[in-house]
Amino acid sequence: MTTSTPVLPSAATVLEHLVPAGGVVVGDDGSPASRAVVRWAADDAARRGAPLHVVRAWSITTAPTPRTWAPGYVPPFTDFEAAVREELERTRRPLVDGREGLDVRWHAVHGRPETVLSTASTGADLLVVGSRGRGELRELLLGSVASAVLHSASCPVVVVRGRAA
Repeated sequence: MTTSTPVLPSAATVLEHLVPAGGVVVGDDGSPASRAVVRWAADDAARRGAPLHVVRAWSITTAPTPRTWAPGYVPPFTDFEAAVREELERTRRPLVDGREGLDVRWHAVHGRPETVLSTASTGADLLVVGSRGRGELRELLLGSVASAVLHSASCPVVVVRGRAA
């Protein structure tokens, strides 16, 4: 007699909406130019005495490969989320360290960047974005994400022109 165990959905959920209770929210796409954006937001949050929420929106195609990945095995979304958050904290922590009393929170949010940041703006005191990131249309003065959040944000928005160097 063969018995089978039903496959049950995982109880773990992936963060798809972030609404902070105040503070400065900065969008980081992982590009070299966004380093200046994160630094600017960290300086501003430290001056305000407010928490800094560093947010990376991600999708399965933009996430780093999780440690649990193996040929023939696709890890659960929660593993991709953890890999994004680990990479975000590892690569951006040096940009925010050294600011007295700064409370930094790292967020990996599954979704389109403009949607994730617009939603986060509903609870933020300030939203900080870069003028251009990883988009295909590099010739534009203002990137598509920055343009979208300028039109949909619920709080003041600062657009920082980042430099890759």
